[in-house]
Amino acid sequence: MTEQQPKITRDDLEQKFKSLQDDIQGVTDRNKTSIATYAAIAGGVVVIIAYALGRRSGRKRRSVLEIRQ
Repeated sequence: MTEQQPKITRDDLEQKFKSLQDDIQGVTDRNKTSIATYAAIAGGVVVIIAYALGRRSGRKRRSVLEIRQ
């Protein structure tokens, strides 16, 4: 009535972990380039926004000096 379950060996575990690690490694390798691209785009947008806001505040603080002769 009781069926014997096959014993799990160290080789079985190593093989399963290796296949799992290979799957995860493949996904991360594929996504590295897209993540780097998105990070570069986001960095560029932040620089442009900071430039625009700094320029706007500089215009507000700038005084106009008229020299008459």
